[in-house]
Amino acid sequence: MKRAFFLLRLNDHIQYLKKIEATLAGTGDFQGTSHFDCKLGKWLYDEGVKQVAGMKESNAKILFHEIFEPHELFHNSSKAALDKKQAGDDDGAKAAMTEMYKLSHVIVQKLLALDKLD
Repeated sequence: MKRAFFLLRLNDHIQYLKKIEATLAGTGDFQGTSHFDCKLGKWLYDEGVKQVAGMKESNAKILFHEIFEPHELFHNSSKAALDKKQAGDDDGAKAAMTEMYKLSHVIVQKLLALDKLD
């Protein structure tokens, strides 16, 4: 049960990233949400706490808490990329996108690590 659940959270994150990418490419109009309001954020600040608390592995809580900061920074970077793109600052948008992808990688790795613990 948990295994599929962590993969669902991973999918939520990837779908969010794809929506941001579409907007940056000019094929979408998604403007993003706060880190509290996306599907992953809603899980992190609610059900995720309960789910991870019930896991046997001691480092599950550590991995879980290590998602919060990169997740918030990911949202900041994706918003910066959208804002810079809209303002015509393509170089600034690319720099923000690079940071966004680095943070996305961290989030993905933490979720996969949690998935492996179950």
